[in-house]
Amino acid sequence: MKKLGVTLIIIATALISCNTEKSKHNAKDIKAIETVAEGDTLTKHLRPFDSNLPTIGLLMYNGVLQSEVIATSDVFAKSSEAGKQLFNVITIAETKKPITTEEGMHFLPDYTFENCPQLDALFVPSAYDMYAQTHNKAIVNFIKRKNKETQYTVSNCGGAQLIGASGIADNHKIVTWIGGGKQLQKDYPALKVQDDSLVTYVKDGKFLSSNGNLASYISALKLLEIMTSTAHREFVESYLYLDRLRNWED
Repeated sequence: MKKLGVTLIIIATALISCNTEKSKHNAKDIKAIETVAEGDTLTKHLRPFDSNLPTIGLLMYNGVLQSEVIATSDVFAKSSEAGKQLFNVITIAETKKPITTEEGMHFLPDYTFENCPQLDALFVPSAYDMYAQTHNKAIVNFIKRKNKETQYTVSNCGGAQLIGASGIADNHKIVTWIGGGKQLQKDYPALKVQDDSLVTYVKDGKFLSSNGNLASYISALKLLEIMTSTAHREFVESYLYLDRLRNWED
């Protein structure tokens, strides 16, 4: 067993060395290769937390729509065209316990509300039923606290209800899921709720919002361009094959 484990590590290391020039990611991004079971190796492609880089925080809670977490990480975790890491992308939840998404997947948060590092941007996602979240003082207070340090605070879909409950975007434009605007305006009259039948994404000052679900890619890409450049946003779009999605009916 020990010999097999050593052999697997040697083979995996050799493969990585042979493909260094072809890889889009720098070799230092690969933190470790470890044998976890006979005939099974786990390669962890982990980018180290770099305190010199902007940090993007993805809020999570049970029942979260996983597309709204994945979309943001998909966009901001991409390296530059030259292979340079540009952001720290972290997930945050109230506790260290795994989060179960609406779709049934389990996500393990990187940080809790207590040890979350300073954020440059906070993304607030949605669930199909936001009652538990808007009545959770720990979540609402976390959003209030982190908004004091963020350059940007973003909501997708029903995440707008948490923004409303926190009061941080009063008198600012916001959009929510298609069909949810009237109730959002009724619940939080200080918000300037936009017509969700016409508006997919809106930015007002430091606050960005979208209809959510796959439209979460729009808010993420819009902010990515603001924080980097049009060229990098276009590079990430090409990396994601968004042109194929736009033309899929052809």
